Amino acid sequence: MDTRVKPAGDRQGMDQHRTAFAMEIKEFLLPADTLIKAHGTDKTRLLQELAARAAAALNLDAKLISGELLKRENLGSTGTGGGVAIPHARLADLKQPFGNLVRLKHAIDFDAIDGKPVDIVFLLLLPAQPPGEALNALASVARRLRDPGSVQRLREAANDAELYGAILMGPQK
Repeated sequence: MDTRVKPAGDRQGMDQHRTAFAMEIKEFLLPADTLIKAHGTDKTRLLQELAARAAAALNLDAKLISGELLKRENLGSTGTGGGVAIPHARLADLKQPFGNLVRLKHAIDFDAIDGKPVDIVFLLLLPAQPPGEALNALASVARRLRDPGSVQRLREAANDAELYGAILMGPQK
């Protein structure tokens, strides 16, 4: 059974609760969905590769996922600055948020708002409904990746497991 899919009974009453509180990243990112030293030669190819990884994990069509990601990128880059990008898309067939975190072996141009190349990419796929839960997932990732200490720990991770642990670790006080 896919650990990303929870029985309906477990979710009753939780949707209202989650809209009031930010989701934890571990709710939509599994250790198997983190990768260091990923190869991306350009933004489009990277998004296609990440879409293929997500499609395999979710049993969805990779072309549908990459098409939605590229459509979102055409609205404006999801490169948030500081070497970080959070490409995301909404999918009608998705029941809950799904994340895929990669650290690139070599930074690539991502048309980021600061013009700097990107080496940390957190792909986030969101269900079309309910919108509140999806926004909470996106907000959780954005908050974590805005923290310089968190981003530094991601860059220092020696392996996939450390990368996963680094994204879960909150800001250090």
